Amino acid sequence: LPVAMAVAPALLVLLAAHAVVPVRNPLLNICMDAKHHKRQPGPEGRLHDQCSPWKDNACCTANTSSEAHRDQSNLYNFNWNHCGVMPPKCKRHFIQDTCLYECSPNLGPWIDQVDSSWRRERILHVPLCKEDCEEWWEDCKDALTCKENWHKGWNWSTGTNRCPWGSMCRPFSEVFPRPKDLCEKIWSDSYRYSRERRGSGRCIQMWFDPAQGNPNVAVARYYAWRTRSYPAEVEDVAPERDQAVRAVPWSALALLPLALLPGVAGGCGVPRT
Repeated sequence: LPVAMAVAPALLVLLAAHAVVPVRNPLLNICMDAKHHKRQPGPEGRLHDQCSPWKDNACCTANTSSEAHRDQSNLYNFNWNHCGVMPPKCKRHFIQDTCLYECSPNLGPWIDQVDSSWRRERILHVPLCKEDCEEWWEDCKDALTCKENWHKGWNWSTGTNRCPWGSMCRPFSEVFPRPKDLCEKIWSDSYRYSRERRGSGRCIQMWFDPAQGNPNVAVARYYAWRTRSYPAEVEDVAPERDQAVRAVPWSALALLPLALLPGVAGGCGVPRT
């Protein structure tokens, strides 16, 4: 009994020390390993126009944000105007899409490994808010394109993307009959059409008002926590806001009941016979 009384407080102190040590979630506040991304997110004083909401914590540089707004960008030599001039109201969404991809540090739960010459990671199935998909489709439905999947299959013979031989330019509304089709197909399932709405904490917003804060921080935290906890069982329960994940050493928990037993032998944890 004296041994047990001496060991138990020490174990309790050990448990308490571990309980207050935060464990960093590797899916939060990170940048992709891709062509133009910074290694670590951080503040950028001057991000251009529609990339500016990320200036306080960005994975992109000011130069990348500026290039994202060009019709013929040096980022990927990609031309939005492959079927005539894209209407400004439509192009606005593609610029926001580029800013989100290049600048956001909140896409960690959806980063996927790829074997590519120009990037090692991509995003896959990011749940894009219902309004974002629907407004994107509504503003682009009358614009023209010749392809459903913009990731591959272009004619690059001139150094920039051109429509494949034999393809026809058609309205977006024909190529993508529904908002879901546009969001999910245009970039090879990078996005998933979510039925959740902006402000729900369950979907990523393509753009946001920086004066109101970045809503995607909480969304990334929710999905990162769900992924690393019990994804098969946890559906709608989120961790407390701004609360760190705690680690408890199970070996210490296993020893605690033994230490409280009157028959514990001198600290080795084996009951006497």
